[in-house]
Amino acid sequence: MHFMEIENTDSGVNLADEGVAEAVEDAKGVVGAKEQPVEPASNSGARKAVPKNAYIAVAVAIVAVAAIVLILSTGVFSPAVAAGDNVSVYYTGSFTNGTIFSSNVGGSPVSFIAGSKQLIPGFSNAVIGMKAGQNKTVTLPPNEAYGPVNASLFISVPVSRFSNRSNLSVGRVVTSVINGTTVEGIIIGSNSSNVIVDLNPPLAGKTLVFSIKVVKIN
Repeated sequence: MHFMEIENTDSGVNLADEGVAEAVEDAKGVVGAKEQPVEPASNSGARKAVPKNAYIAVAVAIVAVAAIVLILSTGVFSPAVAAGDNVSVYYTGSFTNGTIFSSNVGGSPVSFIAGSKQLIPGFSNAVIGMKAGQNKTVTLPPNEAYGPVNASLFISVPVSRFSNRSNLSVGRVVTSVINGTTVEGIIIGSNSSNVIVDLNPPLAGKTLVFSIKVVKIN
């Protein structure tokens, strides 16, 4: 608040003539009067108490929001792999004794169509129903993996058919092209004139354990 100094100017006004003196006396009476207590305000304007039901409603709402966040973060409603979906996975394959024979963990995920014949049936079907980020370990008997050992795939090949005859030892992997397809086999026996080659898949007849993690459903 600003106070302005009143200049002492001669206005020529006669206070007595204007009755100002009486007004001044009245003002003195007001100033000297005893200060009256202030009457308390009515309770009608006081802040009303919040009902307990309002606090309960807020608490319920907070719990509901927290539950929704938890559900979304755990992927409860995320889609599951269905047959025909293109999926990308990491896997580790091992024998029942724990020896690992193959793994792509730390490398690039393998992609395939779930439920198709692109991979062995037990592996291809194992991902159906899984969700992105989920892990699963499956044990596959031979009929769900590389099949049983087929004795008809033990063939006798004349030694003369091999370009390199100096190393035809048991366990050596050999290849041949049959009807335009490259076939791989393992030498399981030999004599002076013939070599016995096993054309079964190397993992045929074996029970296999696979740890699978679905990386993405494409």
